[in-house]
Amino acid sequence: MSRIGKLPINIPNGVTVINDQNVITVKGPKGELKTQISPKINIRIDDNIITVTRPNDQKKNRELHGLSRTLIANMIKGVTDGYEKKLEILGVGYRANVQGKKVVLNLGYSHPIEFTPPEGVNIELDPEKKNILVIKGINKQHVGEAAAKIRSFRSPEPYKGKGVRYLGEYVAMKAGKAAGKDK
Repeated sequence: MSRIGKLPINIPNGVTVINDQNVITVKGPKGELKTQISPKINIRIDDNIITVTRPNDQKKNRELHGLSRTLIANMIKGVTDGYEKKLEILGVGYRANVQGKKVVLNLGYSHPIEFTPPEGVNIELDPEKKNILVIKGINKQHVGEAAAKIRSFRSPEPYKGKGVRYLGEYVAMKAGKAAGKDK
């Protein structure tokens, strides 16, 4: 039995979960999410507890069991608490400005980069530190994809560490070419 898949999911107060032929709709205080779960997976909602089961131990069903349970749990967490990722911009002259819905990034290229986040994802600058972007939303996948896309515009380089990185990310630094010379 899947260690993840067999765990029950508690539905908090203020959240409603509807199962309509394995189309799961979760409504909560922050919004509404909907996803299609494989018809091979059985989903039962009883007394504010969701249980996910599989019909047999075929490889495909075992793969879908834990995935389906995690997708539902992520949707419930998203509509109650939401998700957030923080990106740190390091480098001389590197900066970001939020203009309405889009973000304008100056990352050392000859032109600024304009990024428009997907629907349901908000990007703002940290009020205390202007070099930190905060990406928020209720869909975990959309928040992660937006953060990864922004990071890909100028990922951190290993010599000076300049670029866009996740807050707290460790970047392995390399010694420059002058470090290897014998005197």
